Amino acid sequence: MKYKAVIFDLDGVICHTDQYHFLAWKKLADRMGIYFDKEINNRLRGVSRMESLEIILEQHKGEPFTEEQKASLAEEKNGVYKELLAKMSTSDLSEEVIKILEHIRLKGLKLAIGSSSKNARLILNQIGLPDYFDAISDGNNIMNSKPHPEVFLKAAEYLNIAPEYCLVVEDAKAGIDAAFAAGMDSAALGDAYGYHKANYYLTSFSDLQLIIV
Repeated sequence: MKYKAVIFDLDGVICHTDQYHFLAWKKLADRMGIYFDKEINNRLRGVSRMESLEIILEQHKGEPFTEEQKASLAEEKNGVYKELLAKMSTSDLSEEVIKILEHIRLKGLKLAIGSSSKNARLILNQIGLPDYFDAISDGNNIMNSKPHPEVFLKAAEYLNIAPEYCLVVEDAKAGIDAAFAAGMDSAALGDAYGYHKANYYLTSFSDLQLIIV
């Protein structure tokens, strides 16, 4: 077996909260009179909350915001987002995902989360996986978000496994870039499918069985 661990992005891979992010950012943007649509929202995939805010504020025509004001706006969005996350439940975790996670664990590999989100643990709790993963690296323990490799390198560190033995599963090009920079192989699905820096392409989550054999 080439790999000793699999590190998963959370949103868009283990579960899907994109719509909640969109609705929360849209509510903030609408209140501020800033144009925001799903195309802009797609640019936020895999990046931190503050970097996402900066992208949204590109459409802002008024006086620039102070860092304190930006922090307040980001917290406002996060408050709305967390209210929406409260609607999540175990029904948001597909049978396909849990089946493949169990398959990988039975093969003796470690499992980790590598997510830029600061709400990763909350989401995992909502979908019924609060203690499932051997390590969680998220927005609370990193200084740099994807495409910087820090989140994945921290996950490998927590697992005590060298990066070259870790496989990353990602649905965003920024995440594939981060895995590449970390010296890890990656499997791309969703929006990252076909990205040239990925080592594998997954048409579905179940395709991981073809890699972890």
